[in-house]
Amino acid sequence: MQTLDIDRILQGTRIRSLSGQAYQQLFEMIQLGRLPAGTLLQERNLAEALDISRTPVREALSRLEHEGFAVRVARGQLAVKAPSVHEYMEILRVRALLEGESAGHAAQRLAIEAIDVLVQQVTTLLETSEEARTSEQLHRVDDALHNGIALASDNRLLARMVADLRLKTRVFDMAQVPERFEPGCHEHLAILERLRARDSQGAREAMEAHIDNVRRSIINRLAYI
Repeated sequence: MQTLDIDRILQGTRIRSLSGQAYQQLFEMIQLGRLPAGTLLQERNLAEALDISRTPVREALSRLEHEGFAVRVARGQLAVKAPSVHEYMEILRVRALLEGESAGHAAQRLAIEAIDVLVQQVTTLLETSEEARTSEQLHRVDDALHNGIALASDNRLLARMVADLRLKTRVFDMAQVPERFEPGCHEHLAILERLRARDSQGAREAMEAHIDNVRRSIINRLAYI
């Protein structure tokens, strides 16, 4: 009879747990711009920075590569991937379709109390000075609104697809088009107004227009580079 090696099982579980922690930390560093596109992801340096062993870091890096957030460059080194503008535009087109659909469904499902909380969060952002606003705050409110609406569509697959696509485009966000901050907030409020009115078609159109405006802003900015 084969015996279980409890110590080995526990060690494997611990490594997977540390790998998950390392992945989450590295992922957040990429999304918040602390590891900009093109940055080399060196296993030894990252392990020292995160204060964990190299094995879980290696697993975390492998996961980032598999999910498309890191890519092999010269000499097989791993670096933070910079999504191409073409890829970004493609994702925005798909997001407009998916998030427009989710907003239409959410108009009949999202609780008024939840809508009021989102309105307050967006309004607070608008009232916060540019110097006091942080990337973390912007991402937190943006995620709460877009992912919250997707979840309220009552379609888990749709919500997951929206969340995944949003993660792939985050590196472009406000760092690329800071002029979108105030218009984006007002567009968010317009979406929430249609949701509160239980206007499915209006919510769908407001969401599609919001994402299309992001796409247009990127195109306009590139035209002046």
